[in-house]
Formats: sequence, C-alpha cells, structure tokens
Amino acid sequence: MNNMADKSLTKIIVTGAVAGVLGGGAMLYGQRGLEDMQQSQQKVTTKADKTVTIAKDATATSAYNKVSDAVVSVLNFSQTGKDSFQEASEGSGVIYKKSGDAAYVVTNNHVINGAAQIQVMLHDGQKVTATLVGKDAMTDLAVLKIAADKVTTTAAFGDSNKIQVGQKVLAIGSPLGSQYASSVTEGIISAKKRLVESSSEDGQNYGGSTVIQTDAAINPGNSGGPLINFAGQVIGINSMKLSSSASGTSVEGMGFAIPSNQVVDIVNKLVKYGQVTRPAIGIGLVELSAVTVDDQKSLLKIPDTVKGGVVVMSLIPNGPAAKAGIQKYDVITGIDGKTVTGQADLREELYKHDLNDTVTITYYHQAEKKTVKVKLTQKLGS
Repeated sequence: MNNMADKSLTKIIVTGAVAGVLGGGAMLYGQRGLEDMQQSQQKVTTKADKTVTIAKDATATSAYNKVSDAVVSVLNFSQTGKDSFQEASEGSGVIYKKSGDAAYVVTNNHVINGAAQIQVMLHDGQKVTATLVGKDAMTDLAVLKIAADKVTTTAAFGDSNKIQVGQKVLAIGSPLGSQYASSVTEGIISAKKRLVESSSEDGQNYGGSTVIQTDAAINPGNSGGPLINFAGQVIGINSMKLSSSASGTSVEGMGFAIPSNQVVDIVNKLVKYGQVTRPAIGIGLVELSAVTVDDQKSLLKIPDTVKGGVVVMSLIPNGPAAKAGIQKYDVITGIDGKTVTGQADLREELYKHDLNDTVTITYYHQAEKKTVKVKLTQKLGS
C-alpha cells in the first residue's frame, strides 16, 4: 500500500494507544487538565446500583428530593499573595460516599484546574475546605474529600448501561455560579453513547471520551454536577456542552455527561491510587464507518458482512498489537467477546483492564477472521 492509499482512508489517526481523535471542531465549555497534586490512599469502594427500578409514579420532584442535598458547589481559588486567595471559578459536584469522618465528592477535573485552594459549598450554604484526592484528565473527573460531620445525604449511582434513549433525566448543579446553586433542569437522554474529543491544556490529545448526550440544559457552572434518572440515581456526571459547530452555527440542547459506570470505576481508582493508569495496545486507527465501500473492498479486502470495527493504520514497533501479529489494515471487530463497532467500544472494553492484563482480540486480516491474545504491556502515553 502507498501513501495515496493511506490518505483515502479518511481521518487517519496515529497514536500510541487505541484512542483516535474525533473530527468536527465543536467548541466545548470547560477547561482541561491539571498539574499533579496530592494523592490519598484511603480505600473507599462504591458501585453502581443495578437493582433499583424507576417507579411508574416517579416525578421530577421526587427524584430531585432524593439527591438534591448531596449536590454541592465547588469553588476554585487562586493564590494572590502569601496568605491571600481569590475565587477563580465555580462548578458543581455530588457527594457520593461517607467513610468514617470523611465524605467524598466527585466533580470534573476542569472545575478544580490549577486550584491553590478548593472549597465546597453544601446544600444549606455552608462552606467547607476540600482536599484533592485524585484526578484524571482523560475522563475529566476528580475526587475531593471533605469533613463528613456536616454531610446529611449521599447520592447513589445507577447503572448507565440500562439507560434508554428518550428516558427523562434531570441535571442538577450551579449554572453560572453558586448564586444559582441547586438549579435543576429536565430533559431526555438523546443518545446513550457519543465519542467527543478530549485533550489537556498542554495539548496532549486523549482521543475522545464516551459520554451520554442529553438535551437537559447544561451551562457553565453545571460541570461536575449529577445527571439523574427519575429514581433519583446518578447516571452521569455533567461535563460539557456544544456551543457551536465547526462552521459557527449556534447549537442548542446538546449536553454531555460521563456515564455513571465509568465514573464509579474511575473514582474507585482515584481514591485507591490517586491516579488512573491505562493500558494501550499500541495502534493508530480509523473507524471502519469512515472508510468508503470501494476502499473496504480494494484496500482492506474484508467480507461484505463486516459492518463495523476499527482499522489498524499504524503499529508501535514491538508494541502489544505488533507482538501479537496484528498488521496494518487489519480490522478489529471484537475484544473479549464483545462486539467492537467503533472506537468508543474498543476504548470502553480496553479500559476495563489493568496494565499487564491479557485480552482476546478478534479481527479480520483481509477475508480471514482471526483471534489472538494480546498482553497489555504498554501504558497509555508511554
């Protein structure tokens, strides 16, 4: 294959991990990235509740009342002098756990970006000092710790795998700041999975985040607050919204939330380790859906029955995929028995694993379907 053939597979992406970059150039509210800060090793485990069902008579009011006292404002202060601080920005968060004399708050990474001091304003208006337990720029999540003595309510996580398009949801937070704390907006789930671009302030591209799309109003300041179902369970953490398209067209009703099952996984790792370490398989990729039918036949030479997957466009020398025998133009269609229709599926399944785990990759080498074991020895970003 030559360079012209490569270019015909539109949006070619070369990274050291499975992640690519989503084209489109949409503008997102919110900053990205954090400098390394203190870590905590306390063990606090939480999980998504996979048993609670939504009552037929559930209302927005009953759902809001279950979780509202756990929703907080998060205040980011910059240092202006030796002992003086000034509020730089505000966002939202939700208290999800009490353990001993500590309570834990999940918020967005960008909400506490660069903070010299962090405060949390509780539902009743009291302000308490918070410490940063851990942060993860890729998923835009952070965990804070506060004293538990004034905490009366914690929120429960629901199962984001069970959400449905069209399902009613509420977004709670502090749009435009704490003067509008505990504001609630209602909408529906517009899409269960979207892949949106994710990058840090230093320019490192993380290739995209898998998020829930909703038309519930999400404004600056809502970041870090919960998206809840009508059972009062947190099914997502509000993170961003589209404000305009690449062409400058105004956009309304397109907000995004990090799915609760992903949130649960990340916050547990942040509390335990203070950071998240991800494995990589060492490929650059493009989604099969972005490749023309003619190129699928002439370049990839895969069967017509293959309708989804990711195309391997490059391999890290001696990386996990290369060592396992995967080659350029192979099409990955499954991981650990789960179907891979695109980049979001591959990321989701891969990031369930730890470094040095072994996964089973299903792929097509031209017309031949193959299965191979891949040991995840490469760390994302290494």
